[in-house]
Amino acid sequence: MAAETNDDIRAMSFEQALQALERIVDDLEKGDVPLDQSIRIYERGEALKSHCDRLLKAAEDKVEKIRLSRDGKAAGTEPLDGE
Repeated sequence: MAAETNDDIRAMSFEQALQALERIVDDLEKGDVPLDQSIRIYERGEALKSHCDRLLKAAEDKVEKIRLSRDGKAAGTEPLDGE
């Protein structure tokens, strides 16, 4: 599949990309897609998966946990994973 046919993926939200990926999985699981089309949609699915992975990583990097002082008041934030 040519890269230009997947250019739309970069503009998709996580939810849009996940929904498109789920449709591809459903189509492939049905098994009634011609082989050449199966290869094309599989490649698109790989591009969608990569996009979802990038978006999830970016979201994880932004997630922070709130640190509390001894009296229970917010005292700042730190990365959720402690790094």
